[in-house]
Formats: sequence, structure tokens, C-alpha cells
Amino acid sequence: MSFFQENKNADFQEINKLLKAQCGIVDFFEIENDYTQLKQKIGIAQCVACEPRIEYGDFQTNRTLSLAITNYLFSKNINPQILIEPTCGKGSFILSALQTFNSLEQVFGIEIQETYLWELKFELLEYFLKNKTANKPEIHLYHHNIFDFDFQQINKQINGRELLVIGNPPWVTNATLSTLNSKNLPTKSNFKNVKGIDAITGKGNFDIGEYIALNMLDLFAKEKGNFAFLIKNSVIKNIVYEQKRNNYPISNLEKHIINAQKEFGAAVDASLFVCKFNTTPEWTAKEFDFYSSKSRVTLGWVNNKFASDTEKYKKYQQFDGVCPFEWRQGIKHDCAKVMELERIDGGFKNALNEEFELEEDLVYGILKSSDLQVDNIDTPRKYTIVTQKKIGQETKSILAKLPKTRDYLERHKNYFLQRKSSIYNGKPMYSIFGVGDYSFKPYKVAISGLYKQTKFTLVQPNGTVLLLDDTCYFIGFDTLEEAQAVQSSLNNPEIQEFIESFMFTDSKRAITKELLMRINFSSN
Repeated sequence: MSFFQENKNADFQEINKLLKAQCGIVDFFEIENDYTQLKQKIGIAQCVACEPRIEYGDFQTNRTLSLAITNYLFSKNINPQILIEPTCGKGSFILSALQTFNSLEQVFGIEIQETYLWELKFELLEYFLKNKTANKPEIHLYHHNIFDFDFQQINKQINGRELLVIGNPPWVTNATLSTLNSKNLPTKSNFKNVKGIDAITGKGNFDIGEYIALNMLDLFAKEKGNFAFLIKNSVIKNIVYEQKRNNYPISNLEKHIINAQKEFGAAVDASLFVCKFNTTPEWTAKEFDFYSSKSRVTLGWVNNKFASDTEKYKKYQQFDGVCPFEWRQGIKHDCAKVMELERIDGGFKNALNEEFELEEDLVYGILKSSDLQVDNIDTPRKYTIVTQKKIGQETKSILAKLPKTRDYLERHKNYFLQRKSSIYNGKPMYSIFGVGDYSFKPYKVAISGLYKQTKFTLVQPNGTVLLLDDTCYFIGFDTLEEAQAVQSSLNNPEIQEFIESFMFTDSKRAITKELLMRINFSSN
């Protein structure tokens, strides 16, 4: 605070002029009242930013990492004249860029949390007071929501100069923010053009970091310069995947894997994504370890197919086609507390620790993803009540014949009424989904949708048919011989290698129906 004590008699306009000369920040104090309040608190004013909040997906970049990133970019002959950080937070990247890039002429930072901007302003002032000969670009810091910020005011100042868009946008999804009633959201839009049931069941959910990254590419990809964002691996996959359609003029796509647990204390798979602007479009990205620079794989498009390892995919691409069987997802009820049961002597127990009796007519053994870690299984840990044999079937007359089951479900009716998914709207009470004739096939070949392993399990009946929950995928068969033959084909080492070549293990669900339907194991 010595600078302000030495200049305590300066008025509002004069102090802003002095500060710009000292640290390059345009309008250090945006309004006179901010300066008045500071003068009243000289000696105790310290801008301490609030704790990271989930509302903002807030994982601030530590200075060691941000400096390592700017040094890496400089080693690649990236030396921008203009730097834009669209969610600058406490400004680690801006401060590191000042230390690294000697050609900077202008810096633009946007941040929604005002306390972060104040902390950055004082950090910048301190930096330039200590480094009086350092290159001092003109610095513009905006307290603003990124989602309605007018970037045209920056765009028109680029004028062909070398640009770097850098940052660490929020690691949170629009669905998470919506549940918090957050205002830190983009204008409501289905920007991925997801339709129908996919939108209802969650495929319309998107990462805020992805929205911001794509927005930056829309705005600046035609400029001369580069892009460097710390984002989740799933976002990088989506950007490269959508590059086939978006065809941004970007090349030299790189994914540098970081240890997010170490750097941010976050159990997230994340990387530094780098690309070059205003070039011939490329549709693949090379993957590296950020710390060792060791090359790993290349992900992206091979002709019209998307792969997690393009070289391995080329070796086994003869298996890419259409599966000769249709993969199905297991039963969905969204009511685990009352629908997932254990057998006890003479009856059942639910997750509420209630014990009760049921007729056996609608009770089936059910397997979950955690059960599919073995080659063969015929004994369930859990049971469930199957109220329908097909989607939309009425349940009233069925339950009328089973008084114990009807009474049990009616006692817990509120659990069903509280289900949030719109797929149950207008459906009979106690409806379930993911059920059909295929659910009751006696033999199944199944795989977990939650785990990263690609082994396929043979499911066999044990007195009655075993079902699977909606975290699993399966094909149903009438005979053991058919099921064994398909299991053997799918577990063949070449098919396993093929699956690994286009499966993204860092996705929330590595195994999906779309992935499984690509496996043409009849070519084996």
C-alpha cells in the first residue's frame, strides 16, 4: 500500500493516470467511490478472494502451472502481441504471460468475481513496482459475466497482430449450475442441437468450459495466433469430434495431460489443449504427458470414423461397422431406495432397512455394473420389482392381483412421484423404462457402462431370468450356445484392441450403446 500512501492526495483521474503509467492497467478504479473507499482503508485493505465456489466451477490455476504453460508456449515460438483471458480469475495466466512473453502490447482479462479482479490489480501493481524495466503492455480488466460480454470491443483492436487466447474456464456443466439456480450461465440454447429423447435423458447437458472454448474459436480462430485452454479431457474430445462439422481453421492440435488432483485437488481428467489459428483445418490431436513431454497417442478422425488412438484403429478398422445384434440398456426405475431389494429369510429388505413380504410374480434378480467383473454369473446380489413387461403398459390391473406388492408400492408412492425425469410424465404409476421382450431372454452377454474394462460377461438364469440395471448394456439370447459364441467373439484379443482404439476411458461413460453398435464382430 506504500504507493497509495505516497500518492494519497491524488484525485480520481490523477490516480488512474499514475496507476496506468505504473502498471499498465486502464481504469484501475472504474468508479470514484472505489478509490474513496480504498483511501479510507489504507493500511488494512487487502483484496482477499472468496473461497472457490461450485457455482463458478472455480479451480484457480496455481502460478507454477501457469508459468510452466506459458514457458511451454514460448518454447513453441508463440510470443503474442495481444493476450485474452476470458475467465481470468486471480490472473495466474496474465501474471505468467507478463514474465514470459516480451512482445505483449495489450492484455484483456474478463472475470465475474470482483474480489478476484481486485486481487489481480494489486498483484500487477506489485509486480511492476518490483520489476520497473519489465515490458508493460496496456492492460484492460473487465468485471463482467463472460456469457454476455461484448468481445467486439476487443476484436476491433487486434488488427492482424499476433493473438493468444489462454485460460482455465469453469469445470462445471450447465445442468449442475441450473440445479444451483446460478446466474453464471449462457443464454438458454441447445447449442449442440440435441433432439428428442437424447435431450430429455441428458445428452443436452454440456460443459461450461466447452461452451466458452467453442465461443472463443468462433470469435478468434480466423485471427493470426494461438489458443491454449486448461479443460476437461471430455471437452477436448468433444472439440476434436465436432471439428469435423465445425471445420474451424485450426491446426497443430495438442492435448497435454496434467495431474488435476495434484494441481487443483480435483478428481477430474484434464489437459492443456493447444492449437494454432488461421490455418488449414486439421481433425486430429496429438496427446502428450505435460510434465515429461512424452508422446502418447493421436486422437481424432480417420476418414469418417472417430478414434481415441488413430494408429491402433487403423490396424483393426475392419471390425468397424454395424453390430449384427442390437445392444440394449437395462432397467431404469430411478427409485433405488424402494426398488432395489435384498432377500432375507421369508421376505425382502430395502435400502430403507424395512423388512416385508412380496409375491414372487414380479420379483427378478437384477445385476449392476459392479457385478459384471467376472466371466460368468448366475447369482444376483439384488432383486427388483418389474412392474411392466413393456414400456407404457398399465400397472393397475397387474398389481390388483398381487396385494402385498401393491400395498408395498403404495406405501412408498411418494418416492415414485418425486422422480425428476420427464420420461415418467404421463406414464402409469410405478412405470419403469428399459424394459421389453429382450429383457426376459434367458441368456445374455453383458458389459458395464460405468467401468473402463472391456470384458464381456455371460449372464445365465438360475431358476429364473436375471435382469440388468440401466448402467449395463446387453444382448439377449434364447440358447446358451448362441450366447457363448458371441461372448467368445467379443472377448477375442483383436476385438478388445479394436474397442480400445476408439473408447475414451476418461469419459463419464466410456462404454455406450453407440460404441457397442460399431463392433462388427462377425468380421472376426
